[in-house]
Amino acid sequence: MRLALPRRRAKRDAPPKSTAEQFIELLVIVAVAVGLAFLIQAFVVKPYRIPSPSMEPTLKVGQRVLVSRIGTHFGNPGIGDIVVFHPPQGADPQQPVCGNLTEGTIGGAPCGISTPQRSSQTFIKRVVAGPGDTVRIIDGHAIVNGKRQKDNYIAPCQSAGSCTFPKTITIPSGEYFMMGDNRGRSDDSRFWGPVPKRWIIGGAFFTYWPPDRIGFL
Repeated sequence: MRLALPRRRAKRDAPPKSTAEQFIELLVIVAVAVGLAFLIQAFVVKPYRIPSPSMEPTLKVGQRVLVSRIGTHFGNPGIGDIVVFHPPQGADPQQPVCGNLTEGTIGGAPCGISTPQRSSQTFIKRVVAGPGDTVRIIDGHAIVNGKRQKDNYIAPCQSAGSCTFPKTITIPSGEYFMMGDNRGRSDDSRFWGPVPKRWIIGGAFFTYWPPDRIGFL
């Protein structure tokens, strides 16, 4: 006796989605995409536009770079890295303010103590010294731990006076001394002090605009 096999049910097409369902689905897709974009910019990579000539000739005004935010969560910036950060509030006035009023003046020492509050501005500079390093500046060249840095990437200072801070300072623990590559036209740590690591947003690693300057930094 042969058993009769049950008949397969005919597949039914899913009913078409209503306009309201399609609209809700589109909203969910857009929300997820926007959320992912915010997460990427908040924790992974963020684009920045160069606003001033302070990093010439390495970075030109209007050039665009990508900044990695991952490294700042897992490690410390290295000497020579180009980083984006919030400076201290001492960088906000037209005449910068050093946390130690006896430093950051031409002919004396570079600023070794920044003001305690963080500025809302974002700067991009190069790390020239880290925690515990000693620094002085001669004709725009950083003398770190008694040795002049290799800095063939910088633009020479046009005014020797504003580029020379012959007295030595020591960078505090957890802080970094920043300088622009255009040493004669950069508002940097010489005048308003080192930057705490927690104020560093990330490291610039790639330039994507203009097309003739595309490449890794």
